[in-house]
Amino acid sequence: MIKRVTISPEAIAVVNDLKRKFGDLMFHQSGGCCDGSQPMCFEKGDFKVGSSDVCLGTIEDCEFWMSKDQFEYWQYSQLNIHITKGRGSSFSLEIPMGVRFLIQSRLFTDDELNNLEPLTYVED
Repeated sequence: MIKRVTISPEAIAVVNDLKRKFGDLMFHQSGGCCDGSQPMCFEKGDFKVGSSDVCLGTIEDCEFWMSKDQFEYWQYSQLNIHITKGRGSSFSLEIPMGVRFLIQSRLFTDDELNNLEPLTYVED
């Protein structure tokens, strides 16, 4: 199965640092506020997901969520989570470290589209 979301080695190192400090984590793809549209990292459960969100998969054992509406635009793309220097203006846990997560994307091939990991939805 092809992953919908992946993570760079540099971002893995930051996630592992954050896990040591905060425990279990989760990601939610921001839909436009707080630094435009960036992946935001929270302690697991600190961002309340609901029936309007979808889980694209996990990165480093952290669920990666986004709104269903936003997913309509991203559904044909693989998202790769990277890290960059610079302080963002979001509520994401990495901000005090002087770095922030960002996304690079690429379109899936036709073959990949037929072999994607399934999505997870919040049960009502």
